[in-house]
Amino acid sequence: MTFRRQGGRLGMTEPAPDAYAVVDLPEQPFVGVTKTVTMTTIPEIADEIPGLIGWVLNHGYTPANAPFLRYLVIDMARELVIQAGVPVPSPVETDGDRESGVLPSGRYATTTHVGHPDELEGVTGRFLRWANGEGLHFDVRPSDQGDVWASRIDVAVLGLKRSEL
Repeated sequence: MTFRRQGGRLGMTEPAPDAYAVVDLPEQPFVGVTKTVTMTTIPEIADEIPGLIGWVLNHGYTPANAPFLRYLVIDMARELVIQAGVPVPSPVETDGDRESGVLPSGRYATTTHVGHPDELEGVTGRFLRWANGEGLHFDVRPSDQGDVWASRIDVAVLGLKRSEL
């Protein structure tokens, strides 16, 4: 089984714990960039998102959903391998550093965090404790580089005013 966590609206407080859910999602093509970063340099990969959106729009595509960060390998003490991506309706040909990929279909555990990105580490901890309590098993395996995840994702919807939520 594959699970995913969603996160990130600014300006409100975190929803109640009952906001957790397990949903079935179809595969989702995307255009992305992959980088190796540290916990302090995560903004470097997040900063790729505006350029990805521009590339998608400039090539005549429409984003199919909100941009995301996909955590491929996590070793919080050393390095993380993260993809920044923009979902598109169908697979596309890419160029340069951009890659065409597909988020796998499957069962995803989800929650929505409304607040500052600096709060995501605590939100993730509570989310993982909830999932463990529910008996959910993630598609993750240990490696020498860190934990390798099939599809661990943060979806960010930023810059909305409270009245737009």
